Amino acid sequence: MTSQKLSFPRQYARTQRFTLGAPRAFTVSPDGTRVIFLRSASGTDRTNLLWVLDLSTGEERIAADPEALLRGSAERLSPQERARRERSREGSGGVVGYAVDAAAELAAFALSGKVYVAGLRAGAARALPVPGPVIDPRPSPDGRHIAYVARGALRVVGADGDGDRAVAEPEDAHVSYGLAEFVAAEEMQRSRGFWWSPDSDRLLVARVDDSAVQRWWIADPAQPGRKPAEAAYPAAGTANAEVRLFLMDVEGDREGARTEVVWDRARYPYLAAVHWSSAGAPLLLVQARDQRSQLHLAVDTEKGTTRTVHADEDEVWLDLFPGVPEWAPDGRLVRIADEGGARVLAVGDRLLTGAQLHVQAVLDIGESDVLVAATAGEEAAAAETGESHVYRVNELGVERVSEGVGVHTAVRSGGVTVLVSACPERPGRSALILRDGEPAATVVTYAEEPVLSAHVQLTEGGARRIPCAVLLPTGYKESEGPLPVLMDPYGGPHGRRVVAAHNAHLTSQWFADQGFAVVVADGRGAPGRSPGWEKAVKGNFPLTLDDQIEALHALALRFPLDLTKVAMRGWSYGGYLSALAVLRRPDVFHAAIAGAPVTDWRLYDTHYTERCLGDPAERPEIYARNSLLTDEGLSEPAGQARPLMIVHGLGDDNVVVAHSLRLSSALLSAGRPHEVLPLSGVTHMTPQEQVAENLLLLQVDFLRRSLGLSGA
Repeated sequence: MTSQKLSFPRQYARTQRFTLGAPRAFTVSPDGTRVIFLRSASGTDRTNLLWVLDLSTGEERIAADPEALLRGSAERLSPQERARRERSREGSGGVVGYAVDAAAELAAFALSGKVYVAGLRAGAARALPVPGPVIDPRPSPDGRHIAYVARGALRVVGADGDGDRAVAEPEDAHVSYGLAEFVAAEEMQRSRGFWWSPDSDRLLVARVDDSAVQRWWIADPAQPGRKPAEAAYPAAGTANAEVRLFLMDVEGDREGARTEVVWDRARYPYLAAVHWSSAGAPLLLVQARDQRSQLHLAVDTEKGTTRTVHADEDEVWLDLFPGVPEWAPDGRLVRIADEGGARVLAVGDRLLTGAQLHVQAVLDIGESDVLVAATAGEEAAAAETGESHVYRVNELGVERVSEGVGVHTAVRSGGVTVLVSACPERPGRSALILRDGEPAATVVTYAEEPVLSAHVQLTEGGARRIPCAVLLPTGYKESEGPLPVLMDPYGGPHGRRVVAAHNAHLTSQWFADQGFAVVVADGRGAPGRSPGWEKAVKGNFPLTLDDQIEALHALALRFPLDLTKVAMRGWSYGGYLSALAVLRRPDVFHAAIAGAPVTDWRLYDTHYTERCLGDPAERPEIYARNSLLTDEGLSEPAGQARPLMIVHGLGDDNVVVAHSLRLSSALLSAGRPHEVLPLSGVTHMTPQEQVAENLLLLQVDFLRRSLGLSGA
């Protein structure tokens, strides 16, 4: 009942965007008898527990309870673990991740810097006596060993706690074994740095040497007595970490126990993905630095040599996708490719989908089919704006598994599928378990019900049919007249905001209920439409602003939008876009809130930035054209300036606060009034409850003042 008395901003912050209490991170046991997952005990509890659902009885039981394991003591995180969670945007606590053996009989996880194992049938969870702090423990496929990283060394211990030993130890402070480097974790969706062999006797281990990477210092000026944190940050045009790969014996680091995996690292320095299964040799995906060419490599496990299985080239860039590359059970390569203007599923030499689907991820590879997540192809996109569905694909055709308007994904093993779905009409996500395609059980959610409901209208706008979401104040009547407009985008590469899901639009609805018409638009660069749509922004980020304007003007013909009062707010790329709006198009936009904006792309990381803008040493004019600091709008007369609020977390190690400080300095030099809101102790996320709540309230106050709505 308490939650009903809360304001939406406080509830949204306290529930971590209504994610607490919702089941996630599903695993289905190969025998189809159990589903393993994480879930906290309530919609406001940050501590995740490890759960097992017995499908024969329908009963859930707790496999690991962090509070009991820690005996009430506070969880302690190492700096390395905090960095891992920042890369994955993980704001909860307790068991935030786990790994299982091949039979899903044993789970391993890190908690407060220690390794824990839990039997998934009936066994109790227990800590193993190993050195810490521990990162990323993973059982061997046979369940006999646990590999983990501690202080940059990869170590292995018996699942019973005996025989702990180092498999690889770092040569100096700049070297680590078994961890993903910064750009892999932040941009490549590769959070791992070691992989077990299917026979459990060897490991593939990444060796990362960041000695060549420039050092930045992340300080908190509010804590002058605290030393700045050192960060190895590979900004665009500077050196990346050196990544090598080794085959290592499980028995330890001894002579002859390691073999280096060899490929042309000078030409293909990025280790983007690794797959090792009984269906074939270890499989690597390596990319050139400009990400316009990549190789799928099979590894000879005796010699460490590699052979090319498939090569890709693209004149713009090559994207990376979850779930691929992998081997099918019959040994064919499964990948996602851009062919003929479409994003398709390829198995071996055959393309199994065409322009009707835009494939986003491979979810599971079975004996007779492949399970994928996909949006409708470009021609059919209007009928399914914001939707994403699960499909079974094989040589005979394509079959949709998910039903109803929404955003759907799945986890599958054998005949059991966990179908996770969100829809526009209901809050939260449902987790339906299917056995051979028929409903068998539902995983309970403890997530809170929001105190408001999002009334989102999904549509398209403009000649380019830009996907849009429009939200008006609850109970709004046309007789009330046009509304001031708040554009609320991310609006850039790899960020899709127009989705057919209720909770995704709750904050936008809250802003709408403060008296705005809120518009969310996914212009070119955003995923989910077509390869050409995403890659159109190559070298030209301001093009994304053009699409926001096109959507705005098109929607004004159908919705009550007051084009004399238009503002934009956004975070990260959305913050860049918001600042760009008032600097370059003050004729359209009358105020903006730029949260953690990238203002100078030379200060952002190599993998993301160079993919989109190239090498700054070779194309300095492109970086200048895309920068806010060299923008011609800075020199406009102060009387034409539009109000701009800049918000930035001082602890941000992704978009560092230097971006906002340099923008503020440039604005000041140009005589452009603006506001700066520094957030002490805040990173690129804002998980702190009071900060997240008050940040929403301060934004509304700024928008009302800036648009002359103080009396509203």
